[in-house]
Amino acid sequence: MTKTSKFTHQIQILKLATLSRLLLLTLTILWRALLSPYDTSASLNPDCLADPLPSQHSRNNPVGSAIENGVVWDSVYFVRIAQCGYEYEQSFAFLPVLPICIRLLSHSVLAPLVRVIGYRAVLALSGYVVSNVAFLLAAVYFYRLSVMILKDPEAALRASMLFCFNPASIFYSSIYSESLYALFSVGGLYYLMSGANNIAVACLAVSGCARSNGVVNAGYFCFQTMHQVYDALFVKKRVYLAMQILISGALRCVCIFIPFIAFQVYGYCNLCLGLSPEELRPWCRARIPLLYNFIQSHYWGVGFLKYFQLKQLPNFLLASPILTLALCSIIYYVMAQPKLVFSLGFQTSKEGKDFAPVPFPLETVSLLNGVSASIQEKPSPKTEGSQNLRQRKQIHKENPAVLSLEYGSSVNSGYLSVYILPFILHLSFMVATAFLVMHVQVATRFLSASPSLYWFASYLMVSPGMGKRWGYLIWTYCAAYILLGSLLFSNFYPFT
Repeated sequence: MTKTSKFTHQIQILKLATLSRLLLLTLTILWRALLSPYDTSASLNPDCLADPLPSQHSRNNPVGSAIENGVVWDSVYFVRIAQCGYEYEQSFAFLPVLPICIRLLSHSVLAPLVRVIGYRAVLALSGYVVSNVAFLLAAVYFYRLSVMILKDPEAALRASMLFCFNPASIFYSSIYSESLYALFSVGGLYYLMSGANNIAVACLAVSGCARSNGVVNAGYFCFQTMHQVYDALFVKKRVYLAMQILISGALRCVCIFIPFIAFQVYGYCNLCLGLSPEELRPWCRARIPLLYNFIQSHYWGVGFLKYFQLKQLPNFLLASPILTLALCSIIYYVMAQPKLVFSLGFQTSKEGKDFAPVPFPLETVSLLNGVSASIQEKPSPKTEGSQNLRQRKQIHKENPAVLSLEYGSSVNSGYLSVYILPFILHLSFMVATAFLVMHVQVATRFLSASPSLYWFASYLMVSPGMGKRWGYLIWTYCAAYILLGSLLFSNFYPFT
């Protein structure tokens, strides 16, 4: 794929992402104009506990009032935290990246609007700007990552289009952390695949301070470290190098966890220190005082199989499309690549020698692509075979793991590529968590940032025979949830 066509596709994705945000904005305004909200408490905003001065509202300004009335569901918490800080125990369930971005934008670029529409309206407007701009950038990074993994520009383009109009779109345009999480998680994975490990660590660490499941992204570094240690220890026979790789991988994983852990320590210092034993909350006295887990369990009833109740059946039905798509993508990959999956990516050659594919970074892919290009430049069929053989031998000397990718059971491109495996493992953990532990209706937005979902759907849409029907079904699902989500969510009705 040429740089020009890649740039053209990125511009196209950026336009589609912008169009999808404008569509969501239009639908939200339309539904709020046509219907009355279920809960009319959106405009209520008590004064900050630490600030006796009244909040700056602009009730006489129709624009400011309309913006404030759009602050619903979890958006209330994010705007409140940006305005007043973490005042209540349950507010610590909402991680600080989005409130920090809102506060910074409202005190800088958008600060002049405070006198016009009021401070809280500016905070809300800042939240909308942050979320929508983050989504545009996330869409571009999603396309770049898709091209790198799939090595199929058309499939990457289709997958990115699906991401732009994904079924959880309303949350990517609202004052929610989904857009920031998608930006830093997908962006971090792109840099990880590119070999920019330090940038990847920084991005994935921030994703863990946008949404708690961001810490699970450390698993990608665990997968990378496992394969690189195997390659260094058993292929290259370099024990010292293996130790270096192991220590480096462990430190990177720790760095991804540190921001989330630091936030838990911040909560402990604010809510537990300085109190008498009688005043301490139960989680403060725990051996490992995890505030986030306590909040999820105590205030929202999150826990293993706690949501398995007959009255929650409608919520299971609401989440069934995304869960079905996720399970199908996992099952399809496992059935097509059983040895690869159950060996965690370690393949066996015909001679019985184990090779360890090293998926991250994708340096081997660039090397193989360069070989393919050089071979294609040779028009003579007589010299083509010998040239190909010499280059393969040279590659094998530099990195023996390449041959396991080229001649093993996996393929080097498409949805069945070995490079999809860590994404499948990550998605499997996320699906199990969404179905067994969380409020299941949240699965639609919880899984919406998983790249392998869109990669699988992209290939379904062009599958022989059923491609058109799958494409129609997938786009209908996305359109229905965009319409339903914008209708229900914007008017303070339960959605996901």
